[in-house]
Amino acid sequence: MAKKQFKAESKRLLEMMIHSIYSQKEIFLRELISNASDAIDKIYYKALTDDSLTFDKDNYYIKIIPNKENRTLTILDTGIGMTKEELENNLGTIAKSGSLAFKNENELKDGHEIIGQFGVGFYSAFMVADVVTVISKALGSDEAYKWESQGADGYTIEPCEKDSVGTEIILKLKENTEDENYDEFLEEYRLKEIIKKYSDFIRYPIKMDVTERKRKEGSENEFEEYKEEKIINSMVPIWRKNKSELTDEDYENFYQEKHYGFDKPIKHIHISVDGTVRYQAILFIPEKIPFDYYTKEFEKGLELYSSGVLIMEKCPDLLPDYFSFVKGMVDSEDLSLNISREMLQQDKQLKFIAKNIKNKIKRELESLLKNERDKYEAFYQSFGRQLKFGVYQDFGRDKELLQDLLMFYSSKEKKLVTLNEYVSRMPEDQKYIYYATGETIERIEKLPQTELVAEKGYEILYFTEDIDEFAIKMLMKYKDKEFKSVSSGDLGIEEDKAQTEAEEKENKELFDYMKEVLSDKVKDVRASTRLKSHPVCFATEGEVSIEMEKVFNSMPNNQNIKAEKILEINVHHDVFQSLKDAYANDKEKLKLYTNLLYNQALLIEGLPINDPVEFSNDICKIMV
Repeated sequence: MAKKQFKAESKRLLEMMIHSIYSQKEIFLRELISNASDAIDKIYYKALTDDSLTFDKDNYYIKIIPNKENRTLTILDTGIGMTKEELENNLGTIAKSGSLAFKNENELKDGHEIIGQFGVGFYSAFMVADVVTVISKALGSDEAYKWESQGADGYTIEPCEKDSVGTEIILKLKENTEDENYDEFLEEYRLKEIIKKYSDFIRYPIKMDVTERKRKEGSENEFEEYKEEKIINSMVPIWRKNKSELTDEDYENFYQEKHYGFDKPIKHIHISVDGTVRYQAILFIPEKIPFDYYTKEFEKGLELYSSGVLIMEKCPDLLPDYFSFVKGMVDSEDLSLNISREMLQQDKQLKFIAKNIKNKIKRELESLLKNERDKYEAFYQSFGRQLKFGVYQDFGRDKELLQDLLMFYSSKEKKLVTLNEYVSRMPEDQKYIYYATGETIERIEKLPQTELVAEKGYEILYFTEDIDEFAIKMLMKYKDKEFKSVSSGDLGIEEDKAQTEAEEKENKELFDYMKEVLSDKVKDVRASTRLKSHPVCFATEGEVSIEMEKVFNSMPNNQNIKAEKILEINVHHDVFQSLKDAYANDKEKLKLYTNLLYNQALLIEGLPINDPVEFSNDICKIMV
């Protein structure tokens, strides 16, 4: 019998297409099961418009038959089958699909869709098989045909015997190699695992003879094995059910079954959209942060299905990074099953779905914040850092979307508050949203820089994470109120300026001398408006704060970025009188005091002292 050639495609093209689209060999079973499901769908569609046909769903199924002795795996379906011409047209041309043609020629009804829109999936069989044999008998035909191929070299078609309508695909598996174990595709447990993973929600039963054990008749301790045909897939995905049919427990069970996490989700989101782009989704907001969340090993993304068939376990394009903690899945009838990761990134329908999901997650988090504050705060303790990264990311592109989700510890409320809550209770004379930075709440509460703002009765937000100030710098303002650090050179509290300016002028020579002693360590030395009980502190000017300096200098590529520090002196503190006396009578002692005050300011900020030995010696000098 003459071998026919594939139309216009070479062996190189076939191999390139297979390996570029499918990175895992197990995917072949998903593809062939999907094709089998399509074949049954086609009979269903014909029955909708042809009164001579009846569709009894119980008669339609897919069966998986492993044969270890012959090293063959058979995928059998009771679908519409193929004629000789259809075998040649559909299987003889790479990237041509009978499903796509059928879809174009028939009006699809009752919400069903056809999966195999590009016809590439069938050829994934050659990843695991040396020989692929297709035996098919078409609906309404008395003849059956066998299509057989050993790869891109070509194929043969000949008549054969087949009693029933449908298709059998028989794969003669490749021999094992050092790198590949093809025998795994003959093992019951492995086949069940692949079916559950990729094809659990195919709407027709996927059957397989499964080995079971039972007690031998007349014996208490002896058992015997037997084969029993079982349905492997669940067939009805939870996301296709009405929300009214489902309970919280159903969603929690699904969360556990899909291994989304070991915790209990704080919130589930069930989405069903039937518009220009049709899709269903079930999303979960976890309670606890995964152990590997901030490691390179963590992969964000939602499971992506096409008509119930898994396309991708982790589709990162469905979630922005700042919502990467969300778990769940999306199923769309409008996405092609046979689509590569690169093609997905350019898919307009996927981008539309991703945008809707982003907005839906944001609305649900706002609802959680408003109606279930305790749950939101528990979530925020785990994932608030990620939201702040989102504000900072991409030059603040999504800062307005995220700003109402942010929370910070309040000096007044002694708990987390939102920016909206802060602004809503600001006094009329308060110009700015004030914040203070530090490693812990306890350390911030002791900062000298907070004294003036606190005395005025203004609320202060405490920033304890390294990302906080970077995010706020990107946000810049909230409801037309700018953010202002309590360490800022100008706090915007006018009534204290006049007195301070007079004190500056009166003590200018002293401050100039101290600045000369410290050289380039500080930008300036001046009288403080903010200090009430403490003798000294740092203020800053410019865009880089002291906390930001710490972050930059902790990075591997330390660029030695420094904040512009101003040493502020409390002219009403007893220490200042000692400074004046030393300036008048003992310049060496003034140098000692100046260095001590500078190092004290460093310690208050949690910055390292340049020379701890010298600092220790200076302490000893004033004790003698």
